[in-house]
Amino acid sequence: MQTRTQICITVDTEFSIAGHFQDPARYAPLAEPVIYGDSRNKRQGLYFLLDTLARYELTATFFVECANYFYFGDEPMRSIVKQLQQASQDIQLHIHPVWLSFGQSREPFPRHDNCDGRRYEEIVRVITVCADIFERWAGHRPLALRTGSLRTDYNVYRAMAEVGIPMASNIALGIFQPVEPELQLDSGRRRIQGAMELPVFTYRDRNLFGAHKKSLQITSCSWPEMRHLLWAARRAGVEQVIMLTHPFEFIKKSDFRYTRVTRNRVNQSRLEKLCRFINQYDQDFVAVNFTDQREAWLESELEQPFVQIPSIFSIGRKLHNRINDWVWVY
Repeated sequence: MQTRTQICITVDTEFSIAGHFQDPARYAPLAEPVIYGDSRNKRQGLYFLLDTLARYELTATFFVECANYFYFGDEPMRSIVKQLQQASQDIQLHIHPVWLSFGQSREPFPRHDNCDGRRYEEIVRVITVCADIFERWAGHRPLALRTGSLRTDYNVYRAMAEVGIPMASNIALGIFQPVEPELQLDSGRRRIQGAMELPVFTYRDRNLFGAHKKSLQITSCSWPEMRHLLWAARRAGVEQVIMLTHPFEFIKKSDFRYTRVTRNRVNQSRLEKLCRFINQYDQDFVAVNFTDQREAWLESELEQPFVQIPSIFSIGRKLHNRINDWVWVY
C-alpha cells in the first residue's frame, strides 16, 4: 500500500524594510502590520493562518526571520514566536541578512540581502548570530534553515554543517536558480555539504509561449491548479511536497507602507480549501512539519518524479491572480 503523500506548509514569517534604505528620514521599517495587518483588520494575516490551521487540526513549519533583531531588538518577533509556540506550531530559522547591516560591530555586514555569494567566514558568522537569536527566542536550537528569497550556494550548506543546523529548505527553482547544478533541485531531499536540503516543490506548467518551472506557493497557484497538482503528484508516487507562503499573503495592502489593508479573500480561500482537502483525503495526504519528520528526513535522500500540468491551469491562474491584484474588494 502506498504511504500517504506528505504536505508540509512552510510560512516565512518576516518584517519589511518598507522603503527605509531609499528614504530613511521618511520611512521606518515595518513589523506588526506585515504580520497582522492594521488594528481594524488584525485577524487577516497571522491570526487567520493560525485560526485556519487550528480549525483543521494541522501543523505547519514557520520559518521565523531573526536578523531583524538588529533593528527592532527582541520585540516584537519574540512575542510572535511565543504565539506560534502557544499554537503548537513548528518553528525554524529564516534569515534575511540585510537586517544585520543595522548592527554595530568592528566588521560591519554589507547592505545586501543575499545569503549566496558571501565569503564562507561571513556566512558562518551570519548563521551563527541568527541561530543564537533564535535560541534565545524559541528556547532551542533550530533544526532547519531557510535563506531569504530562497538564495543559496555551497557555502551556505558548509556553514550550516559547521553551526550545527542539519536541515534546509533553501531552494525553489521557480523563484531563484542557484549556479551550482547540484543545487538545482525540483523536490525531494538531498544531502549537500553535510546538510539535508528539502526544496520547495517545483513543477512545470505550459502556456502558449512554452513551458517553465513554477514553485508551489499559495499566493501564485490557483486552487484548481493546486488540487490538480497534488493529485498528479500522488499518482506519480511523490512522497513529499513542500509548499511556501507568508502571513502577508493573506492581507491586501494599498501600498508598500500598508497604509490601508483588507483581507485577501482569494489567498485565504486557497489555504482553507487546502486544509479541508488534506482532512477530506486523509488516507492519501497528511500534513507534516520539520520537527516531527526530523528523524525520517535525515535518514535518507529522496529522488522524486518531476510533475507537469496542462496549460489550462496556467491561463486560469494568471487571470485569477490578475483580477485579485487589480480589484480591491475581489
